[in-house]
Amino acid sequence: MTTSVPVPLASQSQAPQRKPRTYTPSPWGDFFLHHTPCTPSQLLSMKERAKVKEQQVRQIIQETMASSNLLRKLELVDTLQRLGVDYRYNEEIDQLLRSVYDDDDRDGGGSDDLYLTSLRLYLLRKHGYTTSSDVFEKFRDERGSVSSDDAGCLLMLYDAAHTRTHGEEILDDIIAWSKSRLQSLLEEKNLEPELAEEVRCALETPRFRRVKRVEARRYISVYEKKGGRDGTILEFAKLEYNISQAIYCDELKELTVWWKDFQSHIDMRFTRDRLVELHFWMLGVIHEPYYSYSRIMMTKFYIFANFFDDLYDNYGTTEESDVFTAAMERWDEQIAHQLSAGLKVLLVSILNATNKIEEELKLQGNMHAELVKKMVIDTAKSYHAEVKWRDEHFVPTTVEEHLQISIPSSVCMEMTNLALISSRGNMTTREDVEWVFTFPKIVKGACIVGRICNDIVSHEREQASSDHVASTVQTCMKQYGVTTEEATEKLREVIEKAWMDIVQDNLEQERPIALLDTAINVARIADFIYKREDAYTLSFSLKDIIGSMYVYSV
Repeated sequence: MTTSVPVPLASQSQAPQRKPRTYTPSPWGDFFLHHTPCTPSQLLSMKERAKVKEQQVRQIIQETMASSNLLRKLELVDTLQRLGVDYRYNEEIDQLLRSVYDDDDRDGGGSDDLYLTSLRLYLLRKHGYTTSSDVFEKFRDERGSVSSDDAGCLLMLYDAAHTRTHGEEILDDIIAWSKSRLQSLLEEKNLEPELAEEVRCALETPRFRRVKRVEARRYISVYEKKGGRDGTILEFAKLEYNISQAIYCDELKELTVWWKDFQSHIDMRFTRDRLVELHFWMLGVIHEPYYSYSRIMMTKFYIFANFFDDLYDNYGTTEESDVFTAAMERWDEQIAHQLSAGLKVLLVSILNATNKIEEELKLQGNMHAELVKKMVIDTAKSYHAEVKWRDEHFVPTTVEEHLQISIPSSVCMEMTNLALISSRGNMTTREDVEWVFTFPKIVKGACIVGRICNDIVSHEREQASSDHVASTVQTCMKQYGVTTEEATEKLREVIEKAWMDIVQDNLEQERPIALLDTAINVARIADFIYKREDAYTLSFSLKDIIGSMYVYSV
């Protein structure tokens, strides 16, 4: 039996003029080829128990909906969402929140309870219901501030205020004041440990911006310690988490087999080996267990995007990049004769793998199948557009000018559309798909979050390379004549405005909630990946969280 040897991207006689960057290897290797979090019989048993618990929780929801206790209703919705099981009860939750919204003049809308008012505004805005921030006016004190001495209430107020849109000064003031007060409470060390941890978590990432699956794993442990927890809901959440984990591991096993075959043809040392991290990224966009195909397909797509990024940014010469991009645009391997043998193999492998994805979607009857090829080409072109900047050592005059080119190479728009096309199929209209292609505010906002968060944490490392494209940090420094630290603060303001755009479109756009929520999820996972560092490139920093997602059951 013969074993093929991976073809190097450049032969000895065609050595690249640029010295490729070296990356840390994958922390996971072939781990998921053999890892199974539970046996088939254990999985079957969990599924049978979950089926019973799902109905019991549905009964709890129906009983709660029939009650007149608004706080109980809202806290139940919040709990189901944070435990990651709300997708099983979309109809019931939609009905419940619609009734709360319609009763605007009762309870929440006119309540004298600041916690209840905050929770109501948070949940309604999260679900796209336009609710006025004027509900907080009655809570202003003699200094004009909206405040509370109760840490739990203050925490909810802080989270609610992060569903702000442009010009909502009262919510801007609430964020500024409550953030300062919550930081003081932490420093005073008078909070109960569990509440202190909730405050720390909120100050790092407000609730609206958290990755759903990551929050579910964290909150299951938090909820388990609560005195008023519902045992049935908790058990169902644990079962759902562990069942989903087994499904995710099956997906990674399939992807690992595919990836090993892909690697057998090409020397992959030029690029980051981040298969598992990319699956986790896609999990942040679309986590429901029944969307396995979407996560697998999207992971493959972003493997290609990773190739383009590293090839254009780190490895290929300008001439190679031009030829490679032209071949991608024409979808024709025959015109790539100027490329090294390795680059030809890479090109053909990408073309073949994309064609196969298109065939799979067509077999599913998906009317959007041909758009995958378009998005692969657009992704290659968006990375190639930055090559000229790099070669000319061009630094845009303004951040806005920079974003006009760098937003597309965040590839966040494609992430939104791929999730919609692959998960909802023909329920996603061509009109909605074309709308996403226009980079509406909610999609552009997600792209800005991804682009600038990435630039902030990777600026210092990447600018150490003399032939790296200018980042938004470098552009901001030039635009305002400021230091790196000052530029970073200005860019964080741009990120906050992007989140306001995201919230505003979520409230104003008459599009399917699945579409809008997917775009928000794209922003959430980008914020998470680039929160403290470039955790995608420096992937060992994700090892613990990935372990909790795929390896360790609850």
